[in-house]
Amino acid sequence: MLVVHHLNNSRSQRILWLLEELDAPYEIKAYQRDATTNLAPPELEAVHPLGKSPLITDDGVTINESGAIVDYIVRKHGHGKLAPPAGAPAHEAYLEWLHYAEGSAMLPLMLNLYVRRLGEAGQPLHGRIQDEMDRHLGYVDKALEGRDWLLGDFTAADVQMSFVGEVARAFGQTDKHRNIKAWVERFQARPAYLRALEKGGAYNLGPARGG
Repeated sequence: MLVVHHLNNSRSQRILWLLEELDAPYEIKAYQRDATTNLAPPELEAVHPLGKSPLITDDGVTINESGAIVDYIVRKHGHGKLAPPAGAPAHEAYLEWLHYAEGSAMLPLMLNLYVRRLGEAGQPLHGRIQDEMDRHLGYVDKALEGRDWLLGDFTAADVQMSFVGEVARAFGQTDKHRNIKAWVERFQARPAYLRALEKGGAYNLGPARGG
């Protein structure tokens, strides 16, 4: 049985959502952030040395990192759903979105989170970080122009990229990126998303949180 080691208020919420979209069987092992530090509990380190979530175990396999988890679940439990077929041109774009989410798109958003905590000391970096957020969010916004989902049809790429859209909204960045705003509203209305939210617990990104 696939087990999602689920940390409250974290990126692992999208793994629950993916599994709900696929109607795949899974169990949740829940972990709570420290009320003072907001960090993951040390119990997660017993599952993986990094002690981070999302994290899954399945038939003796332990997988860390959202993109790798999404790819594994779709290949093993998707039965051909939520990904273009291998060899199709759209499959390469799909893989790019899976890696882009955490490899590039989240970096300026997380820098924005941490640098703004520095107050006046972080002021010299605000302009550069905003430029990078605009660059990446503008890229995503353009990809959504005239379509509901990143590849036209809904795929696991939308699930993987969802955290980018939600954090951008938490930072007030989607008013000028209207396609992203509409996309976030669209995927948050999906029944599988709502089921995952009910199972995973309260999910509040204001301000955004790391996993």
